[in-house]
Parts: sequence; structure tokens; C-alpha cells
Amino acid sequence: MKNINNNNFIYCPRCSGKSLNELSEKLYTCSNCGFLFFLNVAASAAAIILDRQNRMLITIRNNDPGKGKWDLPGGFVDPNETVEECLEREVYEELNIELSSIKYYCSRPNTYGYKGISYSTIDLAFVCEVDDFSNIKARDDVKSFFFCPLHEIKLANFGFNSIKEIVSQYLRK
Repeated sequence: MKNINNNNFIYCPRCSGKSLNELSEKLYTCSNCGFLFFLNVAASAAAIILDRQNRMLITIRNNDPGKGKWDLPGGFVDPNETVEECLEREVYEELNIELSSIKYYCSRPNTYGYKGISYSTIDLAFVCEVDDFSNIKARDDVKSFFFCPLHEIKLANFGFNSIKEIVSQYLRK
């Protein structure tokens, strides 16, 4: 498999030489100083949230990748943050609501293309509860949101294959 990032990573972050060579899809080495550069998988979290009418909370992405596509609330895990802390922070930043319960559901690999770089991610999905939706509003990376009856969810509208697979699995349960 050809590494789509191969032309993007040519300079060594340690010695600045134009000497970074691909060893594998995730590993580069510098022929000048021997530095090993790893492109490890980034973790992200997604929240499956239902309201009291058993409708799923769907967000509309405000930015690329996937601008205008459906998504679940969530985002990337920051350094020194647990996945659960990430999910609480992201849901609050995006929708101004607090999670009252978080239960791990499943995970799916994903490729996240951003400004010409392809990032491998692992999307960890959690079934979450919210006690109070009264202050919900779209913020940050969320253009808008809506609650969708489960039988009306259109998987093709989701912007990422990983989220489509997560929602599809949830709907089959």
C-alpha cells in the first residue's frame, strides 16, 4: 500500500535535513542522524446521545473535513487527558451540555484528512446520557444539530466511514 503522506514528510524534525525516508506507513527514519519518526494513531471520542423521545443527537460539521455532513458530538483527545475527559470537554465545547453518564460502546479505525495530511485515528464511541438539554446550542466545530428518530437516520449523510459504522452497529442492536 502506497503511503499517501510520503511526499509530505521529507525533513527531519531533529536535524532539519532533507533526509527523512519512509520505512513503513507509520515509520520514517533520518539518513543523516538516525532519528525515528512515528506517525502513530490519534485517539478521538464520539458520543451517542439519545433524548427522552429516543431520538439521536446529530451534529452538522461546521468545518472541513466533512463540512456540512452529519457527525456525532466529540473530537480528538488532548495530551494528558482521558478519553472520557475528552468527551465531556468536546460535548460541552460543541453543544454547551454536560454528560451525566458515559459508557464505552465500540471503536472503529478512521482516516482523517486535513490540509493535505492523512491522519490515522481510532474513534472510540460511547453511549452517553444528558439530564438537561435546556442550554443546548451549536458552538465551536458544530454548525447546527438536531434530534433524529432512529428509523429516520440516513447513514449516507455522515461524513466519516467510522461514524457511519458506529451508528449502523448501534441501530442494529
